[in-house]
Amino acid sequence: MKNVINFAILMIVSLAFTSCVTVRQGEVGVKRSLGKYSDNTYTEGLRFFNPLTSKIEKISTRTENLELALMIPSKEGLNIRSEVSILYNIESTKAPYILRSIGKNFEENVILPVFRSAVADVSARFFAKDMHTGERSTIEKEIKEHMDNTLSGKGINIEAVLLKSIVLPSSLSAAIEAKLEAEQQAQRMEFVLDQSRRQADQKRIEAAGIRDAQMIIAEGLTPAVLKYKSIEAFLELAKSPNTKVIVSDGDLPIMMNDDHQ
Repeated sequence: MKNVINFAILMIVSLAFTSCVTVRQGEVGVKRSLGKYSDNTYTEGLRFFNPLTSKIEKISTRTENLELALMIPSKEGLNIRSEVSILYNIESTKAPYILRSIGKNFEENVILPVFRSAVADVSARFFAKDMHTGERSTIEKEIKEHMDNTLSGKGINIEAVLLKSIVLPSSLSAAIEAKLEAEQQAQRMEFVLDQSRRQADQKRIEAAGIRDAQMIIAEGLTPAVLKYKSIEAFLELAKSPNTKVIVSDGDLPIMMNDDHQ
């Protein structure tokens, strides 16, 4: 009799543990009774059910990161190796629909096929080099929009599609690097030529300034000015204590001899 009681107690304890489940934050629970999913969902907390006829399935509603590596086709027919992150979340109210119509493996059953179709459709309209430029964000945005349209109403929200670690074919990478190097050299040469043009312009400006100054001086040397300067020269010579022989044509003094005392 005692063994029967102990067995009954053990069964009751086991039944208590197997008839409850904890739904954590960022999750929702959906009860399945006799193979049929309920339309109601359970939020976080301890939830009880009949383990003989029911079970509570849990689905995460947090942002999930689905990562994969694949070859992306380009417009010129090349295959570009890339790592991709698909950020998505599940609408809590749509959890029963997802479990009924898609199943728990909704990533493999829906998200990945839709993504592969979207990336093949979008990337084939861009050149391989575009994936290394600002066009990458355009490609990511268009893939996301394509997936949003396909998954509309299914309770799966695509937050972002991120193309990472783009690896171009070696021949294309070498061609792009050579082109970038040529563009940099052309920019350096243009800079040198621009500096030379600036220096030449500066010299022309300086030469024009000297020419204008000489013209102004020449225009100012009138006969009256020259005669005045001649008189000043005579006066300076007259002040000198040395004996000089000076020949003058009436305008400019010319010193012929200078004897020092």
